[in-house]
Amino acid sequence: MSVYTEVSRDQLVAFLNDYSVGTLVSYEGISDGIENTNYFVTTEQGQFVLTLFEQHDFDELTYFLDVMTFFYQQGIPSAHPAADKQGIYLKTLCDKPAALVMRLPGRGVNTVANTAQCQAIGDVLGKMHTVGKQFKSHRVTERGPDWRQLMAETLLPHLDDDSATLLSDELSFQQSYADLDLPMGVTHSDLFRDNALFDGDELKGIIDFYYACDEYLLYDLAVAVNDWCVDESGLMDTQRYETLINAYSQKRELSENELENFNLVLRAAALRFWLSRLQDKLFPREGELTQIKDPDYFKNILIAHRKTASFSNIALMTAQ
Repeated sequence: MSVYTEVSRDQLVAFLNDYSVGTLVSYEGISDGIENTNYFVTTEQGQFVLTLFEQHDFDELTYFLDVMTFFYQQGIPSAHPAADKQGIYLKTLCDKPAALVMRLPGRGVNTVANTAQCQAIGDVLGKMHTVGKQFKSHRVTERGPDWRQLMAETLLPHLDDDSATLLSDELSFQQSYADLDLPMGVTHSDLFRDNALFDGDELKGIIDFYYACDEYLLYDLAVAVNDWCVDESGLMDTQRYETLINAYSQKRELSENELENFNLVLRAAALRFWLSRLQDKLFPREGELTQIKDPDYFKNILIAHRKTASFSNIALMTAQ
């Protein structure tokens, strides 16, 4: 959620005239995140998040908005796109696809998560994977093993020797990822602490579904674990880990094959975000307000999973 495209007040007023949301009061750019242009927008009738999509076209954006609407209708606390006066969710602003989404209360978790928050995330993710079986649309992941391989080849010449060796070795280890026999379905694939809004320990909503896709459900769980359950050095906190897994398992029980492959999938999730953050750091895009996140955060998580391959499986089985 950065600002790559500047929207003037006159442009925004004209855009909002197509909606029944009242007169514009104020708006400001959001610097969190890295993919799209986002603004907080306040009108006489409510608060919204305006998103201008920098890398997606209209056809694929329909899928994301359908995912958000589906989970909202299934009782998952999630942001809901606002329709214009013609019932249309997706429009154009500054020559970019744009959507106005209801702003949820609460704040992202900017510090280390506590066990109550991990319990809430495990619970809601388990619910999402359960009700998601009813979702009919499909979208292939953009950040799967093929992307990881191609991005690694682009980045390798720019890395120091130790990082390059680590990356090459991990890619070799991950060769079997695409052939794992694991349950698949619609996933959020980016359920970080800044994409879950809390009021204290109460979960108010899940946001930013713009990486949603068909993936291993276990991968979605791994993405969450890698952000909600690790410490500053990348090591797993046992209490938070078991709390999140227990809450998830109350809604969807993991299969034996998922238990056996969790370390591999945790590593795949860490690798994906290490690569994307390296890409943003080494090949930054221009923007008015942008945030480049530290790639070493996920590099350290990956290293920790490689060193403690047995921990995640043992702790996972214990949590079950």
